[in-house]
Amino acid sequence: MCGIVGIVGTSPVNQRIYDALTVLQHRGQDSAGIMTADAGELCVRKGAGLVRDVFQQHHMLELRGNAGIGHVRYPTAGCDSASEAQPFYVNAPYGICLAHNGNLTNAAELADVLTREERRHLNSESDSEVLLNVLASELQRVGTPRVTPADIFAATSAVYRRCRGGYAVVVMVIGHGVLGFRDPHGIRPLVLGERRTARGTEYMLASENVALDMLGFDLVRDVAPGEAVFIDEQGRLHSQQCVATMRHTPCIFEYVYFARPDSIIDNISVYRARMRMGERLADKIRRTHPDHDIDVVIPIPDTSRTSALQMAQKLRIKYREGFNKNRYIGRTFIMPGQEMREKSVRRKLNAIDLEFRGKNVLLVDDSIVRGTTSAQIIELAREAGARKVYFASAAPPVRYPNVYGIDMPAASELVAAGRSEEEVARLIGADWLVYQDLTDLVAACQHDNAKISEFDTSCFSGEYVTGDVTPEYLTQLQRDRSDAARSRRRALTPGQLRVVSGA
Repeated sequence: MCGIVGIVGTSPVNQRIYDALTVLQHRGQDSAGIMTADAGELCVRKGAGLVRDVFQQHHMLELRGNAGIGHVRYPTAGCDSASEAQPFYVNAPYGICLAHNGNLTNAAELADVLTREERRHLNSESDSEVLLNVLASELQRVGTPRVTPADIFAATSAVYRRCRGGYAVVVMVIGHGVLGFRDPHGIRPLVLGERRTARGTEYMLASENVALDMLGFDLVRDVAPGEAVFIDEQGRLHSQQCVATMRHTPCIFEYVYFARPDSIIDNISVYRARMRMGERLADKIRRTHPDHDIDVVIPIPDTSRTSALQMAQKLRIKYREGFNKNRYIGRTFIMPGQEMREKSVRRKLNAIDLEFRGKNVLLVDDSIVRGTTSAQIIELAREAGARKVYFASAAPPVRYPNVYGIDMPAASELVAAGRSEEEVARLIGADWLVYQDLTDLVAACQHDNAKISEFDTSCFSGEYVTGDVTPEYLTQLQRDRSDAARSRRRALTPGQLRVVSGA
């Protein structure tokens, strides 16, 4: 999962892109990058680390121009090196910069066509570079010194015909403007905002509307699935539906974990969705454990707080903050490699003994993926003196790989894959475990005014909305993107690397 932003302004955009990326930092902590254009000149700064570490004052001064794009990335298997920080750039035609959130399911096939038939060179393993080169190939067909919005949309339509998977993209065509588009299923989010100034109207594209809010942009709307939006350098907005919406199925994991609670995605409040998750999970606990002896409900910070508070209120049990979080440690779920995830948990969380000593505690988390973090947190609770430790997940069991841009690709790494609820409880050390039912999760995320009737729930259900994910594809993905494969790739020289999916 990544965060993207693009701005066409009436004044320099460097500081605003930087600020937007800090707001989207939760979507990726591995690397950050900004590209701007000034009188036809490309200005670039990108590198490994948090936004605050990648950009110093002298870097910001060099990022000149009134148009630009930015990206924050979390590490996916297949995209491990600092050289794969985005945005990516190709100089022909026109000079194109691209930042991508998501994952192409046919990246290997496209890479083969690009290198063998279209004579394009790929310099990394990232499918984002594949996507960039597909767009560049299509724009190459224009053959004129300048492109029109119609040319941009024709090229984007061709990208839709060739690329499959889940993706939200911002592109800067140097000297022309900024383009944004979203996959035909709307799996990955993208919003459009505007701000009126004395000099004219400015436009902004971003992964979440919280980035717009922070910069004083008004939310115009979500970019529709299969739609392209182009803002030219004169600040004029153009849009076109480039491909028919297939099934509007936003990723449900955005509402469970990734998005900030103050975001609204496809007219659905993430905060209210998480409230409803907590209410429905409380109802399930009443059904499955009517004689429970829970003394206190404690959230695992930060994402589960909203659900945990609603659970406590509905169960009429005390809600307490039982863990202090070190906010200078990254999110363990998106850390590269199991060993680093395991080491980070105790550095990140410390139990407050007073809330655990002699009590039966219900720990609430947004989800359980690999199970390593959950097991260590339960151990912390017991060390703090908890008599019994129960565990509740606001999401259903994660049993299947996600192929649309979330780093949970290998089924062998998922604790719930092939296991019952009781078996998972034993593995993580809980006295009992309750998962959210998938029907309840979908109901919690639905909203009367959202016009969203279904979601991508593939990591819970094994049903892939793009319809092109085969057992053979998943087997190959597990070989390419497991922690073991990641370790093997680190030992290779750059000339030995090959393209696999992962943006």
